[in-house]
Amino acid sequence: MTPDQYCEDKAAKSGSSFYYSFRFLPEEKRRAITALYAFCREVDDVVDETHDEGVARTTLNWWRGEVDQLYAGSPQHPVTRALLPVLKTFNLSREHFLEIIDGMEMDLDQARYASFKDLQLYCYRVASVVGLMAAEIFGYTDRKTLKYAHDLGIAFQLTNIIRDVGEDARRGRLYLPVDELQRYNVPAADVFNFRQTAEFKSLMAFQIDRAEQYYRQAFEQLPKADRKAQRPGLLMAAIYRATLAEIRRDGADKVLNQRLSLTPIRKLWLAWRTWWFG
Repeated sequence: MTPDQYCEDKAAKSGSSFYYSFRFLPEEKRRAITALYAFCREVDDVVDETHDEGVARTTLNWWRGEVDQLYAGSPQHPVTRALLPVLKTFNLSREHFLEIIDGMEMDLDQARYASFKDLQLYCYRVASVVGLMAAEIFGYTDRKTLKYAHDLGIAFQLTNIIRDVGEDARRGRLYLPVDELQRYNVPAADVFNFRQTAEFKSLMAFQIDRAEQYYRQAFEQLPKADRKAQRPGLLMAAIYRATLAEIRRDGADKVLNQRLSLTPIRKLWLAWRTWWFG
């Protein structure tokens, strides 16, 4: 298996909306974004699938060293080997790779966030940074596109948090800000015990509204000149916003006991429609 095949397999097995959004890209850009996505999956899996915290931290440190090896021109892992030729074509920052690792490590450092301001740093590292790197691969002519990529990353991560509330609670994590839980009179125990209360439903409606606000804000900042180049992000947004709409329609409190996901056929349809019709 070549490094590119390894990354392709990693992306395909994830079933992520990312995978469907970059199927329409030219080959060089598709290989680049697939390798970047595979890197994100690898470091995310370290935290999610390693039950020993010490081992997880050691592995994340190994990845930091592997990023150094990548920029020194001698990476060892299939993902970083796939990324090596990408660096020669696209302006991907070493610091951004390290920020992603730092974001994943935050899941080992804390399971709660006092306020949305605190949560924003996490969202920036695990999502906005990826958006900024993706924007470099897709191409842009106006630096305002980077503001779009930043805010779209926040929107994507907020959607993930909303969709995965129950799944995260089973892992002992709660990304909903503490002050907002208090504002809506939702004890953390209600979330960890999967209680579908009217208060929790109101809290989740607020979370959905904020995510939608970030989508609108992102779209408003995307310059018309770069819209065509940035279509893969718009494809993802179509899929993520459809997921958000389904959650609102089904009852936002149900995220405690089920993880809503669109079918592969619907994701592909949304991606195709957005690619051709905007």
